[in-house]
Amino acid sequence: MTKSFILSALSALALFICSCNPNPKNPGKASPDKPVDEPLPVTGREPFDPIIGIKFYEVKRRFSTGLSFNEIGFQQEPSWIIRFKSRDTIEAYSPQFDRMQSFYLHFDHKNVYNFAKEWFRIKKISKDSLVFQRLHLTGREISKDIRSDVNLTWYSEDYIHKVLKTTVEELQRPTKADTLYIQELADKSALDPGNAKTAFGARQPVEFVPVSKIIHVKKLSTVDKLLGRTESYDYLFPRYRIDIVNAYDDFGYDFSIIVDAKGKIHLGAFHTSFQENYGPRKKTLEAIINVYLQNLLQVSPGKTLGIPHSSEVNLVVTGRKRAK
Repeated sequence: MTKSFILSALSALALFICSCNPNPKNPGKASPDKPVDEPLPVTGREPFDPIIGIKFYEVKRRFSTGLSFNEIGFQQEPSWIIRFKSRDTIEAYSPQFDRMQSFYLHFDHKNVYNFAKEWFRIKKISKDSLVFQRLHLTGREISKDIRSDVNLTWYSEDYIHKVLKTTVEELQRPTKADTLYIQELADKSALDPGNAKTAFGARQPVEFVPVSKIIHVKKLSTVDKLLGRTESYDYLFPRYRIDIVNAYDDFGYDFSIIVDAKGKIHLGAFHTSFQENYGPRKKTLEAIINVYLQNLLQVSPGKTLGIPHSSEVNLVVTGRKRAK
């Protein structure tokens, strides 16, 4: 992937989340898509009064397409647990501390609120469900692009267990539409398996298992909370360090590869200081792939929802000559 594409994708990743769809076939029947009670009007702080003390679990986090995945393989994963404690206080579950934490609920204007350092437009409130649109702000302006085009859906604890008679985990699972979409992307990448433009991030990244003692593999993490790099970066842009001993020469290269659905490695992007070095560098990297990586590693392709597909991997590969 080009640097510009990666940067533009990353700027939006942390802000993606999505919606619920009505059930037109049985408008009066409770379903995972349409709770029975009617939404309350959202103005100021008053609408929270009827839901104070109710615990809500996030069950959907989807793009405006209704899917949990986008074209680069990023998956929306619902995880929030919230409870309105009062008109101006909301509790949210913290995985870090394994408990609910209180946050001030700041009312900005109309139906826009802020809590836990996030901005939301509250679209629906009922005793059974909530729908919030997560917002991205530039200064004081709400972004009108994809970064604000996402929704979160919560169901109350009683609604999940007593009405739907199911579990949070079951509701949070990817849908059949997600599977069909991933299969469509995988089929498209299979038409040109070495093309980085049709490869996409695998939820179960490529695995390299050494079959020789002269090669060592380590998966590197790029998570950096201070820079906004969440855990999703590790499957969207996986990075590995591969060290080879008894190599033909000393070398060190940083480049990308595309691993297709059959585990074949294709050379991706690399950098050279001068254009005249591009050809020789390409031959060198292809030789490293064909002589060392493809022969000394058992390569398992990346998979999403159990479907193997082409995905891009970044490598740091070093070689050390045998000492005389």
